[in-house]
Amino acid sequence: MSFEEPTLHDDPDRFDRLDGLDRLNAADPDDAEAALLACCGSRRWARRVAAHRPYPAPDALLAAADTAARALGRADLCEAFAAEAAAAFTPSQARAAGALRAAHAAYERRFGHVFVICLDGCRPEDALGRLLPALAARLAGTLPEEHATACEELRRIARGRLTRLAEGTLVPGCGGPAWDLRECQGSRQ
Repeated sequence: MSFEEPTLHDDPDRFDRLDGLDRLNAADPDDAEAALLACCGSRRWARRVAAHRPYPAPDALLAAADTAARALGRADLCEAFAAEAAAAFTPSQARAAGALRAAHAAYERRFGHVFVICLDGCRPEDALGRLLPALAARLAGTLPEEHATACEELRRIARGRLTRLAEGTLVPGCGGPAWDLRECQGSRQ
């Protein structure tokens, strides 16, 4: 006699007891894709990563995400960049916000997409000090150099969010924006 593992349909409360990676693995395809879109705004990337479930461990999820990221075309990257919103500033950051917004606008005019940077491990008080010099340096680069840099930053952002998703610590709807200074805490960008 064999016993089958109860399904989520047999025990709907079981879903609430799963950790982040198990939740992703057990989610229906649309819900999994929606959760992954909080990590990277490319629908193609989210579909590819969702399609390869279940993942036995977070490392397998991250490897699949990296593979999917390398396969993205220009339109997919533009979609992912567009999903990253402009920074939100606290009142104490208001003075620097003007300079940052001006640099961001120049970047967007030059490269055609929003500026993305991974600030994993950055303390909030250090974020502006990293953003302004990074924007200035990247504005001086060529289009091919910046394309490669932006793609790598987007990959790093997605990996950080996926790690939090697998740990069950990514709050739905709070995965980004990629350079939102409110997100710059602990291991967050």
